[in-house]
Amino acid sequence: MGIKALDYESLNENVKKVQYAVRGELYLRASELQKEGKKIIFTNVGNPHALGQKPLTFPRQVVALCQAPFLLDDPNVGLLFPADAIARAKHYLSLTSGGLGAYSDSRGIPGIRKEVAEFIERRDGYPSDPELIFLTDGASKGVMQTLNCIIRGEGDGILVPVPQYPLYSATISLLGGSLVPYYLEETANWGLDINDLRQSVAQARMKGITVRAMVIINPGNPTGQCLSEANLREILTFCYRENLVLLGDEVYQQNVYQDERPFISSRKVLMDMGPPISKEVQLISFHTVSKGYWGECGQRGGYFEMTNIPPQTVDEIYKIASIALSPNVPAQIFMGLMVNPLKPGDISYEQFVRESQGILQSLRRRARIMTDGFNSCKNVVCNFTEGAMYSFPQIRLPPKAIEAAKKAGKVPDVFYCLKLLEATGISTVPGSGFGQKEGVFHLRTTILPAEEDMPAIMSSFKKFNDEFMEQYEDNWSHSRM
Repeated sequence: MGIKALDYESLNENVKKVQYAVRGELYLRASELQKEGKKIIFTNVGNPHALGQKPLTFPRQVVALCQAPFLLDDPNVGLLFPADAIARAKHYLSLTSGGLGAYSDSRGIPGIRKEVAEFIERRDGYPSDPELIFLTDGASKGVMQTLNCIIRGEGDGILVPVPQYPLYSATISLLGGSLVPYYLEETANWGLDINDLRQSVAQARMKGITVRAMVIINPGNPTGQCLSEANLREILTFCYRENLVLLGDEVYQQNVYQDERPFISSRKVLMDMGPPISKEVQLISFHTVSKGYWGECGQRGGYFEMTNIPPQTVDEIYKIASIALSPNVPAQIFMGLMVNPLKPGDISYEQFVRESQGILQSLRRRARIMTDGFNSCKNVVCNFTEGAMYSFPQIRLPPKAIEAAKKAGKVPDVFYCLKLLEATGISTVPGSGFGQKEGVFHLRTTILPAEEDMPAIMSSFKKFNDEFMEQYEDNWSHSRM
């Protein structure tokens, strides 16, 4: 017998090229150690509920009633569920074509898409069209659908920030396109330099690559920075001049831990700029129920909104969405609840505000504890986490450590993170999984462990790091990159 279609040697080469460090070597080793009985702190992925964040009560009550609609007929339902949860469950069930077990429209339930459009209008001050909003199984599915429409082959390039969330590099590899990196500047708090963008596009074109789109992640993952309005105007002007689609990954828009740069959407800035830019730049914006103070990662709810996309293209994207028949219906209801939240005077409003603000305030404190903790460690420097859910400290590895990593056949930051995992049980992601400048090393950790556990985690990290540096140092010093 010859080689079979699903033997490794004959697999689609694009599949083999895909790398996804968030669930890569470190995660697999952490899972092995956990099976052996070691306590593992999984800070490798932004998965709030897995690290102890409690679900918000009201949305779970509504979805519970939608999942078990017979409860609504029980005369005692009002003893277990508040009246506003009962009313909202009836509202969402009335929008479905047969409850949560029935397929919805491939773009999502029309009534929930209308709620998303109303949310966007309240946020940005400009009308939004529900027909240009598609609900998806998490924001990731929307990103993949969009890139699938843009990438025609390896000659098509996508500008992606480095460090970047590996969803982008992995999907571009899978679709056979070319990733065109633009580097964020760590010493300028992970700022974006338009001259660097121009240089990246020019270099790609010299290689025969047609740059077709640009990705921004705001607030940043893994870098945690928030883009200013001036930054966004520069980016949109650049996309207009270079004729690029802008993909705005805005899933962390609720996660902002400072007051100087509040979240502002790409769409609002685009509309504020007026014609011709506001009528010409093609923009697709993404959001999710997985982040913010919701943290409902396992529900897989997201949406994308299209701006200045021609009707024929929207029809083609609808056709592609139809292949999967329907997005996850319970997640669509979570999305409706997120974009159409409780209002003052509602029975459950005060509890909802208390829970959501408690989570956000705690995340703000944890961002500070973690940044300060990293900056107290030997050969570690870390910018403050302005937003999102991650710290991305630079680990200044001594030459002896880099040499030891090479001997072990490991990338230096993978070597460091594996040692950290074995010594402390803290599971992180090496910076090389996100991309970084040559000779500079990082790791990414979430700020999600419980606040009461954070001092002990940072103390454990510091003990490991300082001993590691001492072991490999040999009177070596390194200036900050």
